[in-house]
Amino acid sequence: MTRPLLEIEDLHVEFSTRHGTVRAVRGVSFELQPGATLGIVGESGSGKSVTAYAVTRLLDAAGRISAGSIRFEGHELTSASAAHIRSLRGAAISMVFQNPRAALNPIRTIGDQIVDALTAHSVLSARQGRGRAVELLEAVLIRDPESRLAAYPHELSGGMCQRVMIALAIACKPRLLIADEPTTGLDVTTQKAVMDLLSRLASEHRMGLILITHDLGLAAQYCSDVIVMQHGEVVERAPPEMLFRAPMHPYSRKLVAASPTATSTVADLVAADDGANGDRATGNRAALVPVAAARRAILEVDSLVKQYHATVVDNVSFRIAEGESVGLVGESGSGKSTISRMVCRLLDQTGGRILFDGNDVGQIPVRDFHRSQLRRDIQIVFQDPHDSLNPRYSAFDCIAHPLRRLMGLHDRAELTERVEAIAARVGLARKLLSRFPHQLSGGQKARVGIARAIACGPRLLVLDEPTAALDVSVQAVILKLLDDLRRNEGMAFLFVSHDLNVVRMMCERTIVLRQGAVVEEGPSEALFAAPVADYTRALIAAIPHFDPADAPDRILETQAGVSAL
Repeated sequence: MTRPLLEIEDLHVEFSTRHGTVRAVRGVSFELQPGATLGIVGESGSGKSVTAYAVTRLLDAAGRISAGSIRFEGHELTSASAAHIRSLRGAAISMVFQNPRAALNPIRTIGDQIVDALTAHSVLSARQGRGRAVELLEAVLIRDPESRLAAYPHELSGGMCQRVMIALAIACKPRLLIADEPTTGLDVTTQKAVMDLLSRLASEHRMGLILITHDLGLAAQYCSDVIVMQHGEVVERAPPEMLFRAPMHPYSRKLVAASPTATSTVADLVAADDGANGDRATGNRAALVPVAAARRAILEVDSLVKQYHATVVDNVSFRIAEGESVGLVGESGSGKSTISRMVCRLLDQTGGRILFDGNDVGQIPVRDFHRSQLRRDIQIVFQDPHDSLNPRYSAFDCIAHPLRRLMGLHDRAELTERVEAIAARVGLARKLLSRFPHQLSGGQKARVGIARAIACGPRLLVLDEPTAALDVSVQAVILKLLDDLRRNEGMAFLFVSHDLNVVRMMCERTIVLRQGAVVEEGPSEALFAAPVADYTRALIAAIPHFDPADAPDRILETQAGVSAL
């Protein structure tokens, strides 16, 4: 039998904190064969990333491996010298980090950083290094790669930074690649292309791949085995066709139930409330029947254009009725976020009109807009709740800020009552209001962002990837919260997302964008069931699935596809 590439036995990792010792990883054991892909799934805090950092010896100063063994190609890593570990990093063991902006050097160009990785382990001329860097950027689908070599990380989108990180990780053809949420922020077609690339590399070069992800669809399609972690322990390990068809552990069943599929509803993703799940599920499905034509339009976008050095939004028109939810989908660079920011008056349009309740938003000076009732009526929930929350504000102050600024509410007692009521509406515990963003979990920060957006009672809520990078169980709760807000309070939604299953569940109508133009739109159920445009069909075909009924067939198809590349 082939010797395992990586063997982890009874691994324990601890962190020293002001409140005592935290046991982040407790007795984890597994092995990985050359050329195999192992998925690790679980919620934030389950120990997934800490296990990866232990393998690469990248734990921070407060962390230490307290017990256990990590063997790479038969050699013990826990006792290896720092010099030996440095020689392995990048060349033999590489990692794609979860936060690409934090991992990339902000003061060096993309090209320089890739060449640095290449020349650290091989001798290359400047011309050879540049040529190889271009090849790597092409491999991860960076458009116009030669011009991107001179770009700095802040000049690239989050998705492009993620692709650059993957290019850096595979630069020296490592024998083990650990990918920590490698497709976060990528659209479904780019996600599929990147994962196909990693699978091809694993197959061709017998590279071991560890995929850490909260997307169970990805794990089902690309992994030969999946580990489920909870509270620092492995609670289940099985091939994906077995794990997703009949999960054994209660926590595994919870994750599978909370993951969106091509047929699930919002109610399917969350636990039943007082046994009312059946009625709620039926209600959710019925509510998505498109009846917007009978309602008054609250937002009308007519021939909208946005140009920089090129046209990024090209003659886009659509309407949103009162209480309606409309989804915007498409690849990165299709103009989704640009449209959402123009609707919120955070960007000026180049041409066309944006009418909100009959008011031409684009013709109102920015200062006047932000002082008007329109600023209260149109609110946005940003993609990254951490970056969009003021780090100096407590959760209370984040929610109170629009009440003070837009509604002139300064009486402390009244303000406290309003903030606590809003926090209760989004399921944010009162005791969390005194905490700052860095003291909150991802789901808690997402709730603060939503609470801030709804504080002034908006009529239109623009949601830009509101659940991106959240654990599936947290995502389910946030989607249920948003769905209830729309139904109970009549808010209209402009819902921007890469997750097409989420859009199908949350939106009555869906608009598909490509390179700034509308290629198809219609009722969500009909569009997803029978798309007309080839591009829409390609997007839907790229959605990762893990439906239990077809799990074995899907995995066989994926493995055959990888072998054919």
